[in-house]
Amino acid sequence: MEQIFNPYLPLNEYVPDGEPHVFDGRVYVYGSHDKSKGKAYCEEHYVVWSAPVDNLKDWRCEGTSYRRTQDPSNKRDTLQLWAPDVVKGADGRYYMYYCLSFYPEIGVAVSDSPAGPFEFYGHVHYSKDLYGGKVLEEGMPFDPAALVDDDGRVYLYYGFAPACEKEMILPKVSQEELDAMSEEADAFRYMLKSKFGENSMVVELESDMLTMKGAPAACIPGGKHAKGTGFEGHAFFEASSIRKINGLYYFVYSSHKSHELCYAVSDKPMSGYKYGGIIVSNGDIGFEGREKPSNALGNNHGGIACVGEDYYIFYHRQTNGTEFSRQGCAEKIQILPDGSIPQVEITSCGLNGAPLKAKGIYPAAIACNVMSPTNPDTIDYNNPVMRQQTRITQSSQQQYITDIKNKTVLGYKYFEDCEENQAKKLVLELRGSFKGEIIISSDEAGENVLGRREVNLDEAFWTLKETEVKLVAGRFALFISFAGEGCCEMRAFGFI
Repeated sequence: MEQIFNPYLPLNEYVPDGEPHVFDGRVYVYGSHDKSKGKAYCEEHYVVWSAPVDNLKDWRCEGTSYRRTQDPSNKRDTLQLWAPDVVKGADGRYYMYYCLSFYPEIGVAVSDSPAGPFEFYGHVHYSKDLYGGKVLEEGMPFDPAALVDDDGRVYLYYGFAPACEKEMILPKVSQEELDAMSEEADAFRYMLKSKFGENSMVVELESDMLTMKGAPAACIPGGKHAKGTGFEGHAFFEASSIRKINGLYYFVYSSHKSHELCYAVSDKPMSGYKYGGIIVSNGDIGFEGREKPSNALGNNHGGIACVGEDYYIFYHRQTNGTEFSRQGCAEKIQILPDGSIPQVEITSCGLNGAPLKAKGIYPAAIACNVMSPTNPDTIDYNNPVMRQQTRITQSSQQQYITDIKNKTVLGYKYFEDCEENQAKKLVLELRGSFKGEIIISSDEAGENVLGRREVNLDEAFWTLKETEVKLVAGRFALFISFAGEGCCEMRAFGFI
């Protein structure tokens, strides 16, 4: 029974900021690379994962594609590789655009294969006739995205425009203190002195894929310039991504709300963009009017892939109670005849193409909804509560859900009953100390009860608890609610 779920890569892999592209019959995902229980963004080197276009359940790792020390600006290995993008050039080679953590450059690496490995090629720069060929610094070079248009012209998109909820609060440091910092603090010094960007930016490149044809221009407004426009409330923050679909240019980005990926549409590559809406929120905020998050909120970044006749949005989720251990997820989307994209909900089945079978054993960590009274409604990872909330975590290469307490609700969408109206059992793999009741339902509120049982758990090792359930016919969601005292963890569940 071949199936796939979210996250679509192995549960011990952390590849956020996913940019999916189809090359030579395979979908390749280019992203940054986090660690389990990471202490900073993107602590690992780039890797590439791919799957055949006719089987999105069969992902394989293509290996390390680029190491951060390959960039001459990072020989001391003090900076991280942040979100990249890859395009195929007119010469048939593959060009990777990337940035180092808050460093004022966009790097370019090149490979003869979409899987890599990539070799350093250069930094995006002005022509010698314009500003003497200096390296691009304007508008905060950050999260680059590239497009090779149908006519062969090349466009580069980038930007970082904190405002509103994501306004940057920087420490006050004197010029003397800056000057006294070690060379290892280059990026931090730049960040402190920078005015950042205020909009998303776009510039056309020469056919060498490195040289700018002119000065960058604003593409869509950041929060400081969105008032009175269609972007107000969902202004550009970061995470540029660009696709051309049905003759229109779709610019996907993270708004200053951070947890949502929005889109804008234009019939021109560099201007004229109008706000379209939210495609996905990693807390389902906005989906069918939802205001309370259904999952741990955190930053978001991703792009659209057309695979066959279907379109998908790739995004990421947070684990381990930080923004530093993110995992790639994906959902099927619709592009309607008028060009609009309705917001989709986050699910556990993702790229599966159908609901998961209500049969066999599943990891608890594929939960698309993790809710408890302690989960904050806003993003603030400086708040210790976010690091202690009910959350997905990892130990010894295994993921599980920890800090399950009274009123915790775990949601899995969607399943399909294999035997209509057949009585079954649901088994939960638990450990910890918890006394109370576990309620199984097909709705978040727990009104459509499928089964329930009393539990008196006091186990340091994983143990199984069975509950008789009466599954509904056809497609259904599965919610597991906890009511009682104590705290426990869940590693797996299964239908038997």
